[in-house]
Amino acid sequence: MKFVIASHNKNKLKEISDILTKFNIDVELLDKNAPKPAETGKTFLENARIKAISGMKYTKLPTISDDSGLCVDALDGAPSIYSARYCEGTDKDRNKFLLSNMKDKEDRNCCFVCAICCVFPNGKKLEAVGKCYGQILEEERGDGGFGYDSIFYLKEFDKTFAELSSDEKNKISHRANALKEFERKLREYLKEIKQT
Repeated sequence: MKFVIASHNKNKLKEISDILTKFNIDVELLDKNAPKPAETGKTFLENARIKAISGMKYTKLPTISDDSGLCVDALDGAPSIYSARYCEGTDKDRNKFLLSNMKDKEDRNCCFVCAICCVFPNGKKLEAVGKCYGQILEEERGDGGFGYDSIFYLKEFDKTFAELSSDEKNKISHRANALKEFERKLREYLKEIKQT
């Protein structure tokens, strides 16, 4: 069996293929000519679904997509689904912009959210959502990771995502939590189709 990941991100390919190889499933990234659907959803799950459906229609293969971002309590959940386009520029620019919006805010609670959707050619959908809770620091810390990792602080580790090793991060991150739930649902579904 072969699955497609509706992404060109090699890190996502590794994370997802680590799970799917347990089920003897080959995984490939969506090719560069595939249509890029507009992410018009109002939630992470809706956007993941839009991308997975588009990829499945293009490849005619089971297609997995994810959508993720940061939700900050004091900013009424922003940047949320707009995390990657919260402001123009680089990750550093987005972090700077977010920190300026957090100036004088006492509530620093936030969470990273990851939604995963897998769509099969028969119309079946498997969906999972994972979260990881933390706090927004007042300045960046750490050189690892990407995006908002350097300002996302985990009290239990006394580190930001950017200070964790990739192994540590991959055990506790929002994507890791969503993938655990997805793996459970996929195992049930594959067992189900084997019995029919």
